[in-house]
Amino acid sequence: MTSPQHTQKHTPQQTLTRSVVLPAAPADVWSVIGEFHGLGDWHPYVPPSSVDAEDGDIRVFAVEGKVVARERLLAPAVGPEDHAAYTYTVLDPMLPITDYVATLAVRPHAEGSEVVWSARYRSTEEAAAQVESVFGDGTYGTGLAALQAKFG
Repeated sequence: MTSPQHTQKHTPQQTLTRSVVLPAAPADVWSVIGEFHGLGDWHPYVPPSSVDAEDGDIRVFAVEGKVVARERLLAPAVGPEDHAAYTYTVLDPMLPITDYVATLAVRPHAEGSEVVWSARYRSTEEAAAQVESVFGDGTYGTGLAALQAKFG
């Protein structure tokens, strides 16, 4: 029988990245997306989050009073005003993944700014296809499309 630790060591590292270029200054874009607890304010499919009462670095998403996801802020926005990012981890992954760490970043671009939403995690190849669909297209892609509509 294989232990979970043994399996995790042999589960490949996967990556996920989506990005969009916006005709707006990085500081203007960051003013919309830069609040860790404000994802539901600008993302059309993410419910508003609340701050965990015991740990302010955790955002809690609930639907009809039932917690559906929790994410912990690992690294708040850092860097110069024109390049900012925050990094977080998913505490209760809904998919068969481990070690999920994502970053939402804004950086300067010749046309204004580029928003990059990326993650690294461990999973099987089969689960990686689910992550591409659910997180990559569903969460990241939809959120970036909403920003494009707002700033485009």
